[in-house]
Amino acid sequence: MNLNDASPALLQQLKQRLGPKGFTDDLHDMSAWLTDWRGRITGGAAAMLSPASRDEVADIVRLAAAERVPIVPQGGNTSMVAGATPRSGSLLLSLRRMNRIRALQPEENVAIAEAGVILSDLHRAAGNVGRRFPLSLAAKDSATVGGLISTNAGGTQVLRFGPMRALVMGIEVVLPDGSLFEGLSALQKDNRGYDLRQLFAGAEGTLGIITAAALRLEPAIEQRVVVWAGLSSPELALQALRALERRLGDAVEGFELVPDQALALVLKHIDRMRAPLGGSHAWHVLVEAVFPHEAKANDQVERALADLIEQGIVEDAAIAANEAHAEAFWALRENISEAERLDGISVKHDISVPVSVMPAFMQSAAHAVEAAFAGARVLAFGHLGDGNVHFNVRSPEGLAPQGWFDANNEPVSRMVHDLVTEAGGSISAEHGIGQLKLAEFARLGGATRLAALRAIKHALDPIGIMNPGKLVPLASVTSAP
Repeated sequence: MNLNDASPALLQQLKQRLGPKGFTDDLHDMSAWLTDWRGRITGGAAAMLSPASRDEVADIVRLAAAERVPIVPQGGNTSMVAGATPRSGSLLLSLRRMNRIRALQPEENVAIAEAGVILSDLHRAAGNVGRRFPLSLAAKDSATVGGLISTNAGGTQVLRFGPMRALVMGIEVVLPDGSLFEGLSALQKDNRGYDLRQLFAGAEGTLGIITAAALRLEPAIEQRVVVWAGLSSPELALQALRALERRLGDAVEGFELVPDQALALVLKHIDRMRAPLGGSHAWHVLVEAVFPHEAKANDQVERALADLIEQGIVEDAAIAANEAHAEAFWALRENISEAERLDGISVKHDISVPVSVMPAFMQSAAHAVEAAFAGARVLAFGHLGDGNVHFNVRSPEGLAPQGWFDANNEPVSRMVHDLVTEAGGSISAEHGIGQLKLAEFARLGGATRLAALRAIKHALDPIGIMNPGKLVPLASVTSAP
């Protein structure tokens, strides 16, 4: 692919089309958006464009395509794999000004939201009409609808509702030639060939620019019960999950597995956090269950927990007394990544394995990595109900974390990804591929999968201007030996 840097003539055209609110080439104004969320990759851009409508997006793409200039779409810039970090000479296209909720249709259980709508704003809007959008994650106050779809975000409620692509009922996309795909009709049945909604979900902006989506809503929560429980092993945590599912059915929406060392980091580094239980427990689970008003929810959950304690599966448990208490439990889980960052840099992995093998994998893989890299400390936690493990490897105590990271990042990741592949899992559960996993995806993705991805990319974006260097490895990309 022979791509060009944006020319002065193109930049002038874009400046005239978008006006001062939609165009800047000032490095100071752009600087915060040129580095990825984890601070590992800093790129560059000829200009940052902030369109306010789908028509402006289409005009941008047509002008860029005519000059073969790459476009990097960006939402809240919360990518964990540098998927929205631009390359020098490209056009950084921010969707944050496109932040309207075009329609709320509670009778259809649908919201039509533009790509720049922030997730927490969508939650509030849905709540105002007696509905909810059933996807949440720690970055809810900055992550945007377009970014969530483009990365097929997961979060804490995948156990019941699935990832983001399961919640997309319609989509509006500007294609790489500037044409507009208008597919916002939220039809339950639509058998007109390939499902383009699913094609753009998880595509990381490499096939087009999502400008809006029709999203599935659910009835508002009537009663929720949030539990923090202590237990001795991940195997018992899985037994607890299956027992609660048998007792409570679809009421169980979230089930998070947290090792004691992760809780200890949060209590050490995050202000106003308190231990939810007395005593010491090697592992913890955070459970959320949702019920209709008439269900006597607390009674049901208390009886189920009593049985688990009697059977020796759970050591101790606490039920949140009110909403503030429930949010405090969730804050312990959601602040693990921030606490770990404050404690020092680590080699992070967002991986998935079959649920049935996740408890054993978390422990066996941790032992293998710690044996291979003397002094390394594995912190593994995640969404037990869907097999998603955040498998982070911390530097040995007493060593300079950055120096250890620089020397061991690639070999540690290579070993972890090999272990995941051997277990029948994926090297990317919910964060995507972006730039940081591109070489490993090329190494482990499989020839058939990679050939299909390249064929789709070439068919829709033959020039290759859409977010180049992300997700789809070139045939020549290989991992470091």
